[in-house]
Amino acid sequence: MSAAPPTAIVIGASAGAVQALSDLLPRLPADYPLPILIVVHVPAAPSGLTTLFSAKCAVAVVEPDDKEAIAPGTVYFAPPGYHLLVEHGLTVALSADEPVLFSRPSIDVLFESAADSLGAGVLAIVLTGANEDGSRGARAIEQAGGRVLVEEPSTAYAAAMPSAALARCSAARALSLDAIAEHLLSVGSR
Repeated sequence: MSAAPPTAIVIGASAGAVQALSDLLPRLPADYPLPILIVVHVPAAPSGLTTLFSAKCAVAVVEPDDKEAIAPGTVYFAPPGYHLLVEHGLTVALSADEPVLFSRPSIDVLFESAADSLGAGVLAIVLTGANEDGSRGARAIEQAGGRVLVEEPSTAYAAAMPSAALARCSAARALSLDAIAEHLLSVGSR
């Protein structure tokens, strides 16, 4: 794994996502220096994620607009029905392309775009989920020199997603949610 500090953090989650993210995001201080882009598998209807996490978190929580600049200390949730991509120059792109693994937004799409745009500057986190979305993208991040953390499958609400990421990423580390939160605070204090 690269020892370079990350430029951005990308997170993917599905079944059990709200509880896992509720264990992580409220721990971040308002002046957290890194942007965090998140895909949660949600139906194509208002998800309520920004309202829920804005009430719980000190960092800003938004659903971005297409071509919006990515800012530090902000959590970006993929809007329902759109893939969320990271572009060169640290902007967001939204896409209504076909679902990937039955999902739009897709974790693989976010992770692969982050690997292409930011290379070794990406820290990817794969949380609980009931399918393999995110494993291909996590592998792309690892191949680009970025780092991959995975929620420990034995304690995840749904183990399939973190297990698939571990199977594809030889350097990925499986950690508890507490350890992932500590890591997020650590990389944000450099």
